[in-house]
Amino acid sequence: MVPPILLIISSRMGADRSSIARNFLTRPPTGRPGRAISPGEGILMPHVARDHSNFSPCLFPEEGPRVPFIARIERAHSHRARSASRKGPWPLLTHPRSDKVSSHQYNAQPMAAVNPAAPKEPLALPDHGLVAATVETVLPFKGQFKALTPLAGDASNRRYFRIELTGGAVRSVILMQLAEPEAFKQSEEAVSDVAHQIIELPFLNILSHLSKAGVSVPRLYHYDQAAGLLYLEDFGDLTLAEACREASAAEAEARYAQAVDVLLCMQVKGTSPDLHCLAFHRKFDVPLLMWEFDHFLEYGVVARQAKPMCADDYLPVRGEFEKIAAWLADQPRVFVHRDYHSRNLMVDGERLGVIDFQDALMGPATYDLASLLRDAYIELDEALIDRLIDRFLNGLAMHRVGWANREAFRRLFDFTSVQRNLKAAGRFVYIDRVKGNPKFLADIPRVMKYVKRNLQKYPELDVLRKHLTRYVPEWQ
Repeated sequence: MVPPILLIISSRMGADRSSIARNFLTRPPTGRPGRAISPGEGILMPHVARDHSNFSPCLFPEEGPRVPFIARIERAHSHRARSASRKGPWPLLTHPRSDKVSSHQYNAQPMAAVNPAAPKEPLALPDHGLVAATVETVLPFKGQFKALTPLAGDASNRRYFRIELTGGAVRSVILMQLAEPEAFKQSEEAVSDVAHQIIELPFLNILSHLSKAGVSVPRLYHYDQAAGLLYLEDFGDLTLAEACREASAAEAEARYAQAVDVLLCMQVKGTSPDLHCLAFHRKFDVPLLMWEFDHFLEYGVVARQAKPMCADDYLPVRGEFEKIAAWLADQPRVFVHRDYHSRNLMVDGERLGVIDFQDALMGPATYDLASLLRDAYIELDEALIDRLIDRFLNGLAMHRVGWANREAFRRLFDFTSVQRNLKAAGRFVYIDRVKGNPKFLADIPRVMKYVKRNLQKYPELDVLRKHLTRYVPEWQ
């Protein structure tokens, strides 16, 4: 079990210490049930619920009562108030925005998600007889079933297989197996604004929207809803990451230029309003961005290091996170894939196929670009990143969606990268600790390197660098 977030109240907090302590319960050293903490004790243990659907904190969910989680927010506000007079630029717009919520509502409604831990019971293999019969009688082409081969999985609850065929022009089909036939009503990522009724599989809903926008997404041959099986076009096994691993510099740049062009198509044409598309009912707002920052603190810091954060570090860090979240949420919103990176782009001959788009939502134009160019799985040369950002901006300008101030766009790109990379680091630890899949842990140093570079680049991020460095081995 992942330990709850621990906040150590240092003597430097003085009189604030007792006022904060009154809002928490703690386990006494003897292990007896929770009681009110006294001003002389120094451990706060707010627990961030790991099912990500209820962020009302409790110190010991198994035996202690729930208590209002307001002390850290009030302290963060007072910290911000004291630092508001600091000179120097900070990219925070001060006018209110309707989707902002008061800080005590962060990680609460309207955001909701599910715990994407593995199903309690292992998924049974798809019935070969059913698959064979579907291939030979339902799919829109001729072919005979030959074999069903499991494919390497990702971090989701879905399983994938390749169906080999004979006797027709189509030689293979991808079979997606859902964890539960009705699980499509839930997202494996935290989402905001889920009041919109979900009546179809998000994967199919977003697939239809992107297909209309001219994005190369896999064709759906058949959806067996009762069995939770989707029969999809096979893009092959070659990801953009693998294609670039052994490629020359020129070949890799050409591949990434194509990825930028696909992203431009997805943003420009995919942002055309379509109220039937689920993505237009979800957005990167302040609560969601803060959920992801908190996810990093819970798993990327506390769980990873197996030690608490000092409140003198935690509170200013979260205050800075709130500033970044507010700034990103204030940007004009476009269609965002949310996981647009080298392992979700498939090189299929001359075309570049896009997969894993079911969590799409509305967000800043820099989000998918940051996901692509500050990729957790492959590091690009800085000069190449500069050229690709220019290509992206030139493409937007051709569609009359240009950014007059390219320096401001680069700044937004870098701050978006900080948010995205920290979230990824926390997610990788979560996938290890909760889902039992450690294969992403090796990618944490790369994303932390990206963050460190941006913390050093921007003086206004000094607070984050100062208060987080001791908890991140890669920055020491």
